[in-house]
Amino acid sequence: MSPMEKHNHTAVTRVTEFIILGITDNPGLQVPLLGIFLIIYLVTVVGNLGMVTLTHLDSKLHTPMYFFLRHLSITDLGYSTVIGPKMMVNFVAHQNTISYHGCATQLAFFEIFIITELFILSAMAYDRYVAICKPLMYMVTMADKVCWGLVVAPYLYSTFVSLLLTVKLFTLPFCGSNVIRYFYCDCLPLMSLLCSDTHELELIILVFSGCNLLSSLLIVLVSYVFILVAIFRMSSKEGRHRAFSTCSSHLTAVVVFYGTLLFIYLQPKSSHTFDTDKMASVFYTLVIPMLNPLIYSLRNKEVKDALKRTLTRCKILT
Repeated sequence: MSPMEKHNHTAVTRVTEFIILGITDNPGLQVPLLGIFLIIYLVTVVGNLGMVTLTHLDSKLHTPMYFFLRHLSITDLGYSTVIGPKMMVNFVAHQNTISYHGCATQLAFFEIFIITELFILSAMAYDRYVAICKPLMYMVTMADKVCWGLVVAPYLYSTFVSLLLTVKLFTLPFCGSNVIRYFYCDCLPLMSLLCSDTHELELIILVFSGCNLLSSLLIVLVSYVFILVAIFRMSSKEGRHRAFSTCSSHLTAVVVFYGTLLFIYLQPKSSHTFDTDKMASVFYTLVIPMLNPLIYSLRNKEVKDALKRTLTRCKILT
């Protein structure tokens, strides 16, 4: 095919919308799955909005730890909202379509929130390290401007990476099939629809994904190595228990989140399929945002006490 013919073919088959295959094409599962994911999403919204509100209203939760937790809830709510409602609409829609620009927008916002979450989790690990290993310097080290820097920097960085990847991907020509074998617009399924060379884009995604995941995970691991050393050096059994309890909720959230991501990225190529990725992605895009506020409320006495105080104040006002 000559360059002119290829240009004409591309122009004729230019993609204006995408068809999303979703989680399953079994009609009998559509309604039950809609019910399950609607419940999951409602719990996610209530849990994360509740955590944001509670950490803002209760003065005893105005500490660096709960400042980061508030922004973790914002990112959880953000990327689950980017994915969840559209996915649920597709369960009942006659044709599961998303516009070209809608797909680009979904991808961009999803990347912003998911990358930001990685570094907020690492900031929370650093916060626990300072609290346990350098308690006398805690209020100085974790001053307000430091906390804001540790939150604003990930938002700015993730916005830069998101725009770079999204613009780079959507300036390349899509041709032929417009069917996305996934339940939302993600880089890898979209790249399979491109009709031009994708090596440069693949390299950019590999570099940024690897650096984001490994650098944030390294901060978490190093922080917890120092935390564990400090805990084992404590002579008091009660002190060790108190120190460990302050970071147990965060450690649980980290294990669940990074464990899922590592499961996706470290699979052997022979067993790496879109179906496996879909199930793992459902877990970290929809289930984990629901679990995080439950982990931090059910396993955290301060949050439970703050909730009781807030509910008591509401009863008095009414």
